[in-house]
Amino acid sequence: MRMQIGAYLARRLVEAGISHLFGVPGDFNLSFLEQVEADASLTFVGNCNELNAAYAADGYARTSGLCGLVTTFGVGDLGAISGIAGAYAERVPFVHITGIPPLHAVEGRALLHHTLGDGGYGNIGRCMAEYTVAQARLTPENAVEEIDRVLQACWRERRPVHLQLPSDITHLNIEVPEEPFRFALPQGDVEQVALAAGHIATRLAAARLPVMILDSDADRFGVAGQIAALAERCAIPCVAAAPAKAVLDETAPYYLGGYVGGASRPDIRELVSQSDCVIGVGLRFTEINTGFFTHEIRPEAFINLQAHDVSLAGRSIPAAPVGAVLEALLAQVTPSSRTLPARPAASAASLPGGAADRLTHATLWPRVARFLKEGDVVVGEAGTSNTALLGTPFPRNSHYISQPIWGAIGYTLPALFGSQLGSPDRRHLLFIGDGSFQLTAQELSTILRHDQKPIIFLLNNRGYTIERLILGERSRYNDIANWRYADLPKAFDRKDRALSLVVETVGDLEQALKQAEQADWVVFIEVLLPEMDAPDALKRFGMVVADYDYGPQGPRNASTKKG
Repeated sequence: MRMQIGAYLARRLVEAGISHLFGVPGDFNLSFLEQVEADASLTFVGNCNELNAAYAADGYARTSGLCGLVTTFGVGDLGAISGIAGAYAERVPFVHITGIPPLHAVEGRALLHHTLGDGGYGNIGRCMAEYTVAQARLTPENAVEEIDRVLQACWRERRPVHLQLPSDITHLNIEVPEEPFRFALPQGDVEQVALAAGHIATRLAAARLPVMILDSDADRFGVAGQIAALAERCAIPCVAAAPAKAVLDETAPYYLGGYVGGASRPDIRELVSQSDCVIGVGLRFTEINTGFFTHEIRPEAFINLQAHDVSLAGRSIPAAPVGAVLEALLAQVTPSSRTLPARPAASAASLPGGAADRLTHATLWPRVARFLKEGDVVVGEAGTSNTALLGTPFPRNSHYISQPIWGAIGYTLPALFGSQLGSPDRRHLLFIGDGSFQLTAQELSTILRHDQKPIIFLLNNRGYTIERLILGERSRYNDIANWRYADLPKAFDRKDRALSLVVETVGDLEQALKQAEQADWVVFIEVLLPEMDAPDALKRFGMVVADYDYGPQGPRNASTKKG
């Protein structure tokens, strides 16, 4: 069977479950985009720039599965690279396809635009190799093998991959297999899986105070259901590191809350430190997950179920994938009579603040918590929004999108667009600061162009508050222009498909939330907050970061200097 190379790539993408490609057109990818346009199963989605396209692909992949990112060589690739690196760090899979100059130009070292003008064409691939798990430059000779190899790696590792497609080979015909593409997911070694499951079952049976700590792998590898079943059957309390917020049902009796090392709630901190069987699910000891390395986990009690292997008190058992191990473990364990720890009782007090009071974080977030609904997709920008949302209880079947490890500000607006494109029937809410919004603001126009209907909360505190809390409380480098944010939906869309509101008091907010409940279009709420106001957890975080980053002799904000 013979097919054009570009058409075959499109076919393989569709067979891998991909229906959407985000990106920006450029002369080196146009020949492939013509073939995408001709394929009814694929949709190209244009973004305002390549970085936003990468963020959109990331957001889409988190709620809707595999997708693609299309750029042009050089400028397009490097424009997208921070978004690709973020997806690598956060373990989010998508396929990056870049149209590169014609193969004859590459082989002849021609001095073309979008290059460094030195005849070199390996530099972009070397850059991408740092932030993707598989790469290939396609040729007529290798296309069949390399496309399948790279797609397999993308899903196996749940991370981005990179394909270079020369512009002059897309319409060349080659011999291709008739068999459809199928993911060959690693099942591990049966004996190794049984060994790991047996060890864990034995440890659980003997444990007095077991606990599970989830990281993002619980979501990326689709094992949340197995974890919930294990927690219910064996009465194991569960806590979540920041990347695993809302992966489990936060209303379930076995779910206690978030884990951030020594900064955790006292009952959670004590449970983890005293546990004789701590089961991590892909747990990474980043400073965010551990409260700047203040975690206390007994090494001999720690078991980590990782993507493809298990670590048992420091001993590695390879060829034991997390899903297979959990399945084998569930087949062995029996119901436990242990009693789950009780969560602190939720306050039944009325909401803080009166209608005429100026909004603060203390009055904002309790009202946000009541506004959330079952099934919501909540997107939290780095800084005040993410910090507050991590401590906000979510309803059942919620999904939370944030980027706690890579932490690129501006990520969430394009990610919101990508997620809503793939999951249009779910209500999406974005909480983003003014400084972050300014980095990717133009993607609001893409949201409006596609007639999406999210609820966007723009937290305007006139600058980089998270940075002010770390250092430079009164320094000009943390200042930004104070835009008329609520006017932007009208500027970005001539059809006026948005409800724009500005709120400054508690009463303003409550009225805006009522309007948002009824609206059938984009709701853009600019929330005016005091400049240095922030959730208490973020204020503490700022001082810890300053201590860690600058050392005992480094600079500090005058208001936080220790005597």
